[in-house]
Amino acid sequence: MPSDLSTLRNREIPVRKAIQRARWFLSSFREFVSDANAASARAYKLDDQKLLSAFSAWYRSFDAQRHLARSHRYEFITFTAGLMLRELIRQAPVTVSGDSTGADCPEDFWPEGYLYVKYCLAVRDAVLEQDFHLHEDTAPDLDDLRTWWSFRENVHDDADSAIAFLKLFAGEEPNWSMPNTFVPHHPDIEILARTAPEPQLPARES
Repeated sequence: MPSDLSTLRNREIPVRKAIQRARWFLSSFREFVSDANAASARAYKLDDQKLLSAFSAWYRSFDAQRHLARSHRYEFITFTAGLMLRELIRQAPVTVSGDSTGADCPEDFWPEGYLYVKYCLAVRDAVLEQDFHLHEDTAPDLDDLRTWWSFRENVHDDADSAIAFLKLFAGEEPNWSMPNTFVPHHPDIEILARTAPEPQLPARES
């Protein structure tokens, strides 16, 4: 499964702007599906109309809450990725041939869901790298099959829970009670101070 996108590199406009354009969203997702097909023995099939519906629903949700970000852009980027995951799961633009529910790894257990999560994390990581010069590593929960059993079961009952699970997969604290509402906890300046590398002291002269 691919972890990044060539369409995220060498762009004239930032990814955070590009992702708001339907043509770019569809193009980057098609590339992700194509790479998944090349790397896997299974066949991923994409429905462009459902993908466009997912984008439209995501953009409406994103636009309605973007004014809340202000000095909490870092947290809002992850929240936005969660909104995207929710709509991909709702619209289900990808189908995979074969039944993998008995598999022992997340990618085999739920290949469509795994692809959606990996795409949303790839976009999130690209924005964080461009805007904050940070390279984020996902949490160990991404490969924990028990988490994926819970993830699939919960989003089947409540699609909003996908937003909280995306935060979990990204290594952030999920908001399980109101996942579809952006509730910031730490301003950008605090997060950047926590993630900044420690200064190197000059070596003493002998």
